[in-house]
Amino acid sequence: MTEQIDEHFLTQVQSWSRPFTIDPEPGREGVQRAEAVPPGLLLDLFEAQLLSRHLDFAARSLQARGEGFYTIGSSGHEPNAAVALALRPSDPALLHYRSGGFYCARAGQVPGTDAALDVLRSLTCSVDDPISGGRHKVFGHPELAIIPQTSTIASHLPRAVGMAFALEQRAPLGVTTPVPPDAVVVASLGDASVNHSTAVGALNAAGHIVHRGTPLPLLVVCEDNGIGISVRTPPGWTRHALQSLPGIRYLAASGADPAQCLTVAREAVEHVRTRRQPVVLHLTTVRLMGHAGSDVELAYRSRRQIDDDITADPLVATARVLHARGLRTAGQLVERYEQARQHVADTVERLLPTARLDSAEAVMRPLTERSTARVRAESAVFAADRPAAFRGKLPEDAGPLTLAQSINAALTDLMAAHRDVLVFGEDVGVKGGVYGVTRGLRTRFGARRVFDTLLDEQTILGTALGSALAGFLPVPEIQYLAYLHNAEDQLRGEAATLRFFSNGQFGNGMLVRVQGLAYQKGFGGHFHNDNSLAVLRDIPGIVVAVPSSAAEAPGLVRALAALARCESRVCVLVEPIALYHTRDLRPADGAWAAPYLPPQHWGTDRAEVGHGTLHDALDETGTDVLVVTFGNGVPMSLRAVAAAQERAASQGRSAPRASVYDLRWLAPLPVDDLLEQARHADRVLVVDETRRTGGVSEGVVATLVDGGYGGRISRVTSRDSIIPLGPAAATVLLSENEIVDALLGGAG
Repeated sequence: MTEQIDEHFLTQVQSWSRPFTIDPEPGREGVQRAEAVPPGLLLDLFEAQLLSRHLDFAARSLQARGEGFYTIGSSGHEPNAAVALALRPSDPALLHYRSGGFYCARAGQVPGTDAALDVLRSLTCSVDDPISGGRHKVFGHPELAIIPQTSTIASHLPRAVGMAFALEQRAPLGVTTPVPPDAVVVASLGDASVNHSTAVGALNAAGHIVHRGTPLPLLVVCEDNGIGISVRTPPGWTRHALQSLPGIRYLAASGADPAQCLTVAREAVEHVRTRRQPVVLHLTTVRLMGHAGSDVELAYRSRRQIDDDITADPLVATARVLHARGLRTAGQLVERYEQARQHVADTVERLLPTARLDSAEAVMRPLTERSTARVRAESAVFAADRPAAFRGKLPEDAGPLTLAQSINAALTDLMAAHRDVLVFGEDVGVKGGVYGVTRGLRTRFGARRVFDTLLDEQTILGTALGSALAGFLPVPEIQYLAYLHNAEDQLRGEAATLRFFSNGQFGNGMLVRVQGLAYQKGFGGHFHNDNSLAVLRDIPGIVVAVPSSAAEAPGLVRALAALARCESRVCVLVEPIALYHTRDLRPADGAWAAPYLPPQHWGTDRAEVGHGTLHDALDETGTDVLVVTFGNGVPMSLRAVAAAQERAASQGRSAPRASVYDLRWLAPLPVDDLLEQARHADRVLVVDETRRTGGVSEGVVATLVDGGYGGRISRVTSRDSIIPLGPAAATVLLSENEIVDALLGGAG
């Protein structure tokens, strides 16, 4: 197929023995438009398109040689270079994987960058790839303001909307970033992706923002080639879908008309930049060379359809305009085409052989790099005017607090110390959260920093992704753990991968608060009592913590925020709803409330990754059994140890001496600390409120086995069940009696 496309261009251009007029088929307006475009702009467009085309050819050739590993190309989509030429190289871009023309055009705007070298290094997985360091073929470059995306099926659009929204909040809040104040955020996607729920949700959120009168400098480019892999898009559907978007201006251009592409792209960018309102640019293209190198188009397309697309080659269209305007002769066009081919070929030979990542440590470095000293120091930062933030009533002077109150105080401290912290989600603003955890924050810090979002978890997380790139530290709230599953790919596919695919050059540090886990009384069902954490624990690089009490929460909040800020870490705090307002461990003892530890006392509670908390359940020395647990399991286990002692005494036997170890950190697990604590115990009982299959206990048991622990290991968990409504929930959730039975069952 590459040969046919190559031959078509050369044959067409070589047939132009003398200048001819521009095809007036679009009407005189089209002719005037072509004549009005500056010659230099047309030449820049052609240069970017040429380079992108020959890089696509090289991708196929490299694969055949066993040196290239990615063949999804941009051939037929090269008109997107017109969008780059209409923008500034400082405008943040999140690109579709067929936006090669855009990348080449933008690289041409920045002295010292070489698009051919960049893309070829990426194709060959070279460690010198300027964006991913050899981890994946992506379009990205920090000096070009291109934020890398991989295999984007519209999953980057919520981030783009979030970034455009957040850029407009910087000036009022005094937050600065290298992105210019009048920047435009651009995101490109294919026509098939327009139908994805992620795109629909993001575009709906954009319209909703505009409807509220909030600025949103966003340009969405739909590169419409009429087919998604092998499935045809119904004619007219994409135009209809994009034209009907409320609050978003629709513009269209044909890739077969380079002058129109340049003119309409400039109009779109000017509208977004000056009015701070979104535009969707519907760019009609063709797809040449199939979906990827392994794709056999004749299996689902006719030869006539394939030939028609080749006839509509946009590279030929741009060459035709240059020739018609007398800017280049046919011979000059062919010469420049061959020079581009040779430049790419020479670059390939200069690159090979290339060094590639050769160890797990090297591959994982962006995920494992730590800044422990910086994180510890950042955790202790506090506002000089703390009393003003708390209205003169400091939380450490208020007596013992509940878990909800301590989280609220920690968030207040965080927001007082850092003006770039944003708290947002469903009901967090005026209401102060369903459980009152964010109560008073909006009054203290204002509606720009504490605000309610759409009832859409994808939009919430997309806002976090984008605002992190805009220079903020976002603290989004997911109202219930079960609702996280509606948008988990925003964490899995977008947030947690950014450092990996940018070799640590881009980051979206955030602290996601998730209200979850089970044991709520008189309320619930599976959506409000979800006990599944597997979706979070298997995401590489993510940090997940669960506070079990008011004593633990402030340190965890500060540590997670510091990790997000200093390491661009994606952090999740799962807050046990059932413990929010709990004050008592046992009736009326007040033991589960705790005094607030202010940030300047960092270090006394060791609330950092890798350290759990040991609770001595009995006032005896030595431990027969170490109970390893977290969250609701901590107070349950403490009560169970006492109950086991009472039951054993009533039966005339002794209960095992026990200590309760609160993991606190579920990803990564505090491996070394856990093994050290287990070393002093004859056996370990893992108490896990999550499910038996895929639950936390599996990771704990594996850690103990891998670490060479020689004692007996057992576990008690909740059942592998969806949690029902009402009293029936107790039949599938782990109970304290089961913990007691497990403790006594292992006694000698």
